[in-house]
Amino acid sequence: MIVKRVNAGDAVEARAELLACCASRRWAARVVAGRPYADLDALRAMSARVFEELAWADLLEAVSAHPRIGERPAGPEAGWSRQEQAAAAGADDDVLARLRAGNAEYERRFGHVFLICATGLSAAEVLAALRERMGNDADVEQEVVRAELRKIADLRLVKAAGGCPG
Repeated sequence: MIVKRVNAGDAVEARAELLACCASRRWAARVVAGRPYADLDALRAMSARVFEELAWADLLEAVSAHPRIGERPAGPEAGWSRQEQAAAAGADDDVLARLRAGNAEYERRFGHVFLICATGLSAAEVLAALRERMGNDADVEQEVVRAELRKIADLRLVKAAGGCPG
């Protein structure tokens, strides 16, 4: 259970445990600094509070660890990324081609990969969200990215605790 491991580990071990859920070093350090946690709900609440405090550079650090939708993930969170993007992996060639083209256009516009909490979404829904978000200005999109990262980290905290996201 992640709460026990975060509470019991030294700061370096606890940060490493958390970085698999979100690659922002500031997020992990702030969550570690809030120890001990009574339960998963307390850990999740601290995570949500910390997300509100993160600067764009901290969020961008986390975003940079995420693969493009439809790409093969690598790194410590690869298993979770594959699960989260399962719908995109099974999409037909046309949808995948449109996702790749949309990702490239998004990256040119915003300077980072398109990030969405894809759990439970079809590839068509992801593509529709990508298209909709292309209309955002940079400030609005940064807040959308913050919210999506927060959702992804929360789901991963639940998974790391051995639970099912709900």
